[in-house]
Amino acid sequence: MTSRNADRHANADGVTAWVLRLVVAAALVVDAVVHLRLASGYQQSAPSGIGAGNIFRIEAAAAIIMAAWVILRGSRRAFMGAFAVGLSAFVAVVLYRYVDIPAVGPLPAMYEPVWFFEKSLSALAEACAAAGALVALIVSARLLPPARREPTLK
Repeated sequence: MTSRNADRHANADGVTAWVLRLVVAAALVVDAVVHLRLASGYQQSAPSGIGAGNIFRIEAAAAIIMAAWVILRGSRRAFMGAFAVGLSAFVAVVLYRYVDIPAVGPLPAMYEPVWFFEKSLSALAEACAAAGALVALIVSARLLPPARREPTLK
């Protein structure tokens, strides 16, 4: 490969890495905003306990932290964290939509057998964050600069 082609390839890889970072971070921010907007209404389910509203706030905080980490570092660990947050939130919203899980200890029952705009938007954002993070993890050996790669175990 000529030097010019190598430079073009490196620039394309850098753009791809930044696009993945922005997509994952944006999806996590959308998820966080939706959860923060809905939190107060869901706290009524257990006003003195943990409550779904506080769980929503915790999930929103995790999404914001992961979005910032992905933007600031863009490392494999950041994408692993984003994948975990996105996937766990997506699984939770789908699970509580279709399965009536009773309260467990201080955690309230959050069964809600309907889809509405905000719930659908958060599920879509969570799925996009998890999928984008997974894509970034799969291609990160090629996309991330060597300084950002964590050492592999041998």
